[in-house]
Amino acid sequence: QVQLVESGGGSVQAGGSLRLSCVVFRRTASIGTMGWYRQAPGKQRELVADITTDNSANYADSVKGRFTISRDNAKNTVYLQMDSLKPEDTAVYYCKVKIILTWYWGQGTQVTVSS
Repeated sequence: QVQLVESGGGSVQAGGSLRLSCVVFRRTASIGTMGWYRQAPGKQRELVADITTDNSANYADSVKGRFTISRDNAKNTVYLQMDSLKPEDTAVYYCKVKIILTWYWGQGTQVTVSS
């Protein structure tokens, strides 16, 4: 069984910051690539950022320079530090991790940025 528990979402004014966390609960096997996706109303889910086991990070162009993804393997946790937030960052943010050959999703956490 694998369970992903996200936290850290909320409401913030433009220019503010939030930090998302995603803890992975699993019995065995190492966690591979970890990432964050988001889905705004009426839009498709899109990649925000992901990070490999050797800490190589990849970002969507829209968040480069504002968001930072990191992971703590000892805590089975991936983080997303979001700074200089914009109203267009408003979405449900989902954690996604790869364990062996399977991808797992979190339940999502709402981020709302007001102007």
